[in-house]
Amino acid sequence: MFSRISTPIRTSVVAALGALTLALTACGGNGVASSADGLDTIEPGKLKVAIQPYMPYTAMKDGQMVGLDAEILQAAAKKLNLAIEPQVTDFNGMLGGVQSRRVDISIGGIAWTKERASAGLFTDPPYYSPPAMAVQGDKEVKTLQDLTGKNLGTVTGYVWVKSIKAVPDAKLNSYPDANGLFADVGSGRVDVGFVDPLLISYTQAQRPDLGIQTKYLTPPTDEEVKKSPDLTYFQPYMTSFYVPKEAPKLEKAISGVIREMYANGELAALVTKYGGDPDQYLKPSPSMTGDRQATDRPADWTAPSS
Repeated sequence: MFSRISTPIRTSVVAALGALTLALTACGGNGVASSADGLDTIEPGKLKVAIQPYMPYTAMKDGQMVGLDAEILQAAAKKLNLAIEPQVTDFNGMLGGVQSRRVDISIGGIAWTKERASAGLFTDPPYYSPPAMAVQGDKEVKTLQDLTGKNLGTVTGYVWVKSIKAVPDAKLNSYPDANGLFADVGSGRVDVGFVDPLLISYTQAQRPDLGIQTKYLTPPTDEEVKKSPDLTYFQPYMTSFYVPKEAPKLEKAISGVIREMYANGELAALVTKYGGDPDQYLKPSPSMTGDRQATDRPADWTAPSS
């Protein structure tokens, strides 16, 4: 969320919650709070959530949030005894709402980056996102070399903007939302679109007239990324929920629930429900633990895995 990146993509969960605030319980470096009290939310007992219409990750239907990220957060909120209050905005509004603390959390395929981590807090990854591409028809695109000189597109604010700019002779086409991107991929005006993987599959099913297919990019090697750091976003990336700097207890509580959901199979079930392969979405790349240890996690933290 996506992403994003989105990358163009993106479940249920501590025992009955008492009325008293209890200490956070250690769980893989994070903890799960057992009460809505003391969770650093703007209003006690309420969780103000910023989302964008971005199925199959997030959307509103009949007054309720739906989608993969929505179901994960709803499960966490239930465990933490928090009432969800959703607010619909765009991707930049989601990030800005957290950074200015107008909301308690933003969800929906948000990619973890060092830059964003400096302005807010990220939970543990509820899932990971493989490098997927939207192409028209049977175009053969596999490697970085295949992207050279092409018209490449993504959504404004997504981390793929930086990676596209790092591709030799490629032209960046930036869109306010994924609808315009998919329309131009379908018409051939854009050769390759980068958004969250599940979003591409979802659009294939919803708009077969566009003729869009999902292709997976062979990730750049660590050596290639070392030479051109912005190519890192063409590697698998961590999605996370985004929380204000002023809410560390909320971040720890939700991260603890996420780890429980890895362990009890709830995340695997939800990823499968929304068309993803748990082996692709719930297993981190080797570098991810080190990336976060060096930025916003302690030295003994490890990326969660199914």
